[in-house]
Amino acid sequence: MTFRQLIFFVILLLLGCNSGAQQNEPNAYTNDLIHENSPYLLQHAHNPVHWQPWGEKALAQAKAENKLLLISIGYAACHWCHVMEHESFEDTIVANLMNKHFVCIKVDREERPDVDNVYMTACQLVKNSSCGWPLNAFALPDGRPVWAGTYFPKKNWLEILEYFQNEWEKTPDGMNEFAEQVAQGLAVSDRVPGASPDASFSEKTMNSITRQFLQGFDFKKGGRLGAPKFPMPNNYLFLLENYHFNGNEKELKAVTATLDGMANGGIFDQLGGGFARYSTDNDWLVPHFEKMLYDNAQLVSLYSQAFQVTKNLEYQRIVEQTLDFVERELTAPDGAFYSSLDADSDGEEGRFYVWEKKEIQAALADEKMAAAFCDFYEVSEKGNWEDSKNILHRKRPAADIAKRQNMSEAELEDLISKAKAKLFAVRSKRVRPTLDDKSLTAWNGLMVKGYVDAYRAIENQKWLSAALRNGQLTLDKIMQPDHSLRRNYKDGKAVINAFLDDYAITAEAFTALYQVTFDEKWLNAARDLTDYAFEHFYDEKTGFFFYTSDLDPPLVARKIETEDNVIPASNSLMANNLYVLGEYFYDEKYRKTAQQMMQKMADPMRKTDSPDYYSNWGRLYLQYIRPVYEVAIVGEDFAKKRDDLMRHYLPNALLMGGRTEGTLELLKDKLQAGETMIYVCQNKVCKLPVQEVDAALDLMRQ
Repeated sequence: MTFRQLIFFVILLLLGCNSGAQQNEPNAYTNDLIHENSPYLLQHAHNPVHWQPWGEKALAQAKAENKLLLISIGYAACHWCHVMEHESFEDTIVANLMNKHFVCIKVDREERPDVDNVYMTACQLVKNSSCGWPLNAFALPDGRPVWAGTYFPKKNWLEILEYFQNEWEKTPDGMNEFAEQVAQGLAVSDRVPGASPDASFSEKTMNSITRQFLQGFDFKKGGRLGAPKFPMPNNYLFLLENYHFNGNEKELKAVTATLDGMANGGIFDQLGGGFARYSTDNDWLVPHFEKMLYDNAQLVSLYSQAFQVTKNLEYQRIVEQTLDFVERELTAPDGAFYSSLDADSDGEEGRFYVWEKKEIQAALADEKMAAAFCDFYEVSEKGNWEDSKNILHRKRPAADIAKRQNMSEAELEDLISKAKAKLFAVRSKRVRPTLDDKSLTAWNGLMVKGYVDAYRAIENQKWLSAALRNGQLTLDKIMQPDHSLRRNYKDGKAVINAFLDDYAITAEAFTALYQVTFDEKWLNAARDLTDYAFEHFYDEKTGFFFYTSDLDPPLVARKIETEDNVIPASNSLMANNLYVLGEYFYDEKYRKTAQQMMQKMADPMRKTDSPDYYSNWGRLYLQYIRPVYEVAIVGEDFAKKRDDLMRHYLPNALLMGGRTEGTLELLKDKLQAGETMIYVCQNKVCKLPVQEVDAALDLMRQ
């Protein structure tokens, strides 16, 4: 039997369940994670397992003692990470076996996405098990992976530990051979495409990509057909932009069906605002209850832009309630944004959010109000989830509910508003989900962009203030004098050398701040970050950017990320930034690099069966079909005209200007004494200036 066959045999044995061995009292043990500041790592600091953080110390120990590495990767809001900790990592029998035969490393995947990427890719290459979090990987002392899987009950985990211990002792050559095969797979897993034989950009190609994009789409409920349903904000931002240019109602329907389904479903917290990670069913009803900053940030951007297009007041409500949630529960006193809220509370997943009907009736203590609320949010005695619990959601229009309840829509709205306030107060007294209070640079950048997009669509000065405050925090605490960034900020300390997404997303956020303030410090900071990325991340051979800096200790593979996911790929983000900053600064290097990256990605976009993994590239592709408008607003009244203009949906317009001409090349000689003029330009050629916003909009429609 080959080593690969033996591994597969191990998987077939995984049919047992937790044996329920003795657990330890809290804080009976302390390991090296006690010195970390990641809440996820600190959760494991008192396990009897001798966990170490990822780093040279643990890797050197494995080599010195010739032990396998056991790398366990998760994150604070991960439900099954907690389950496996309680069943296995808090158990002394399991811990003793792990400590004796392995060097055990715990990784917060949000802090170290580079490490997670390597071992998750290895799991997918091995294909002998499901891959998810917790991710548990076995690797040779030099870090080369041999196998990885996700959650296992304790009995099965013990069998796996014993199996790899025995294999390492008896057949190390076989494991080395297999590790080399996996390492070779890792080396080619992110192979960057070469130049396309047809590198031109065309409307015909975009229409073909969009048709493929909409196949398998659920036009009734939104999202992809089937379950689970994941919010993928960038997919819908792409469709919204393409609709703006071509007027294809089917594309708009894909967006609105999804936004409506999520807004009415259980994935949206109907009492407190904010979105859960994803829906486990095909109705957006039953969420995986963890709430992540990066989801909510991007969804604020999406709903804000959809509001600009549709003027649907329901989308405005979703933006307002989600930002209320972010301000209330994910914002630190210094303006940093926290990472997530756990799915679990009081020992149960979702317990904080769900209701029995009798709980609602008792809390409201008003028969008419309770009847209207339960009708409005589909609450029943038997419930729609576990143990007669109800996940609040909506199915029918308010007009239908009002008619059923014998009241006007205005009266219904008033009752529901009062009921929600009462129930929110009651819910606030429950055991709360655990907060992951670390602040990740990339995710904070997404939230800044979300606040800016909301401010552009729905003028609320406090949203701009929140974005500016966080941006300034990044300048003061996260960005170093050499223009490098740190990944993680917590308790006043910024640690871990940042990754490409940190640079790309922060630069995008700073550019967004410039467009709503015309303060050039933000644009200059975006350029500084981009230049640093060129110096330390750029690969001359491929024309793309590595995910990790050349200053970081090397991993088994240095990855190049090109496929968009829930968060767009760091290279697609960087390419979009280069395009925009190239226009602002007349920087030919930026523009040439962006165009070459897009030309290389055009062929994969055309040929793939899953263009939704290229949606952010698609947004850049659109810019090459329809060149961007450079809109300069110069003069004393610049702020009002800028603000009036940005209330409109302008996906291919870059705003710039100020009371004076500033330093940007395009603004030179634009100031006219005593006047505030708007110049609409393309490819640095400007049309005759106008003074009214409507006239400027007309010029962009021609």
